[in-house]
Amino acid sequence: MPTCQNCHQKWTWTQTIKKTMTLMPGMSCPWCGEIQYQSKKSRKRAPFLSLIVLLPLLLNLFFNLPSAILLGLIPLLAIIVFIIYPFFIDLSSTEEFPF
Repeated sequence: MPTCQNCHQKWTWTQTIKKTMTLMPGMSCPWCGEIQYQSKKSRKRAPFLSLIVLLPLLLNLFFNLPSAILLGLIPLLAIIVFIIYPFFIDLSSTEEFPF
């Protein structure tokens, strides 16, 4: 779980989901109110997590899975990625640009 760089409080899963589902790049800490940003390393990991959802399509190329299994795996993997995503978030006190 992410930890505030200012007050060193660990955020809960619910707080992390609420804060990351906004369009604003800065997230205020629920404990101290300081603005926190997702770290550069954390932002680079996010696309790889979303690729897990497309894994059944890759498996279909090699194993020719039935459509029912394929359509059932995609939402299941999407839910799993949604649940584990907050565990991969790191916070930074300053906004780090990805380049």
